Amino acid sequence: MIRGVDHLNLVVADLARSVAFYTEVLGFEKTHDVFMEGEWIDRIVGLRGVKGRVAFVVPPGGGLRLELLQYDAPVGTARPENSAPNTLGLRHFALRVDDMAATVAKLKAAGVRLFSEPVTVPAGVVKFAAGDKTLVYFLDPDGVIVELAEYA
Repeated sequence: MIRGVDHLNLVVADLARSVAFYTEVLGFEKTHDVFMEGEWIDRIVGLRGVKGRVAFVVPPGGGLRLELLQYDAPVGTARPENSAPNTLGLRHFALRVDDMAATVAKLKAAGVRLFSEPVTVPAGVVKFAAGDKTLVYFLDPDGVIVELAEYA
């Protein structure tokens, strides 16, 4: 029986860069690092000769942890340039914020380009139990779409 979501894995090109982005820009906390190699991980992921470094980060206040994984071997290929929101597959994950303006200002100060300025979902489109919802999309350093969501 499923009990919940354990973590979300993001394969990254540069682990230090991604850890810095998620901790310094988005305020996550790094909980621990792991080095993975050996037959056990080869069997799990279905690749041979796996060597990888992982950093786990969690958002302020807890919640879903992110597993940032850099494969040192075998090195993976980059995602296709088409990172449009309507591309099939896992396209984005959303982070709930309590101060959209401050979070957006911090992203902009770090050089992050937003898809648009924050947009409030029109009343009546979707009724959220937590109230009106304001959203904005941006890309992390590896091109993963991240959404910020604020409820009023």
